[in-house]
Amino acid sequence: MGVQQLLLIVLTVIIIGIAIAAGVGMFNQSFIRNNRHSVINDLGVFASVANSYYKTPTDMGGGAHTWDVDDLGMWLGTEYNAGDNSISNDNGTFVLSSNGDELTIIGYGTETGTNGSTNVQATLVLVGVTCEYVTTIEN
Repeated sequence: MGVQQLLLIVLTVIIIGIAIAAGVGMFNQSFIRNNRHSVINDLGVFASVANSYYKTPTDMGGGAHTWDVDDLGMWLGTEYNAGDNSISNDNGTFVLSSNGDELTIIGYGTETGTNGSTNVQATLVLVGVTCEYVTTIEN
């Protein structure tokens, strides 16, 4: 083989290596993005169910315009842990807390976020009286 052929082989190996590295990076970003969207979607579903709980009278098992995190957790269902007020599913863990008329749900995803050190995280704050909520993406 000539020197030119060897240089072409080395150049080809380098280009293929760079292409593979870029593809792996894009693949990982897709996992992070999908997990973030799943956590935000779950927060929206939980907000809808929590809204229903808030408006339902106590004799029907609801909150009657109050937030009882343990009762709400039972309403939300899916693997509620009363010890730390959390719900777990395939997308992550969601921690419930209340302060007066506000319910806060923090969702921790299963994928490491864009900062490279902590998992995907989003916070939802739901105001009971107005039924309005705000979702904030942390990572």
